[in-house]
Amino acid sequence: MSSTLASQLSATAEGISKNVAAPVVSTLNESIAGLQATFDINSTIQVGASLPNFKLPNALGNEVTSESLVAKGPVLITFYRGDWCPFCNLTLRSLQLHLNEFHAKGVTLVAISPELPNTSLSTTEKNELKFEVLSDIGNKFARQLGIVWDQPKSLNSVFESFKIDLKEKNGDDSMALPIPTTLLVDAKGVVRNIHIDPDYRQRLETTTALAWVDAL
Repeated sequence: MSSTLASQLSATAEGISKNVAAPVVSTLNESIAGLQATFDINSTIQVGASLPNFKLPNALGNEVTSESLVAKGPVLITFYRGDWCPFCNLTLRSLQLHLNEFHAKGVTLVAISPELPNTSLSTTEKNELKFEVLSDIGNKFARQLGIVWDQPKSLNSVFESFKIDLKEKNGDDSMALPIPTTLLVDAKGVVRNIHIDPDYRQRLETTTALAWVDAL
C-alpha cells in the first residue's frame, strides 16, 4: 500500500460511479450534498475541549474506558461508518499500516463505529487490525460530539440494493451513522486536532495524523 490514502479513496469513488446503477449513484451524491449543505462544524466538539468520558465495548465485548486509554498517553480516535463502507476499510487499513509509527510516538489508536461487537470483530479480522475497535451502540458517544448524521429515508433503498442490513449490524433501526471524524487527544484528555468531513469519501491522510502527533 504505497499509494496515498487519498488516491485509494478517489479510485474507490470512481469505481462506484462507473459500476453502480446511475439512479443509485445520483441518490448517494444528493445525500452527500444535502449533508454538506446542513452540516454545522460549530456544533461539533472543538479543539481545546476536554473529550467526554466514555465506556464502550471492544470487539470481544470487553469494556474500554477513555480514562484507561488517556492514562497511557495521547490517543488518536477515528469514527467510521461500518464494515460495509469501502472508504472506512481503506482508512482503517492505512492506520494499521502506520501503527508501529504511532506506537513509537507513544500514541494509542482507537476506532469507533455504531456496529455491534460481533461485527467489530469481523472488521478487526478482515482488516487485520491490531488496535481496539469499539462499539458506540446507538451512536450515543458520537452524538455527544455532534458528529451524527441522521440519514434521509431516500437512502433506505440504496442500502437494500447493496444488501446492507444496518439494523442487524447496529442493533437498531435508526439508520444514523457517525460522520467520519478523527480526533487527536493529548495525555490530559484535551482535543488537540480534529478532522471532520461531511463527505464520507474524504478522509484524513494518515501521514497528516502523524504530523499532528509530532506537533504535540
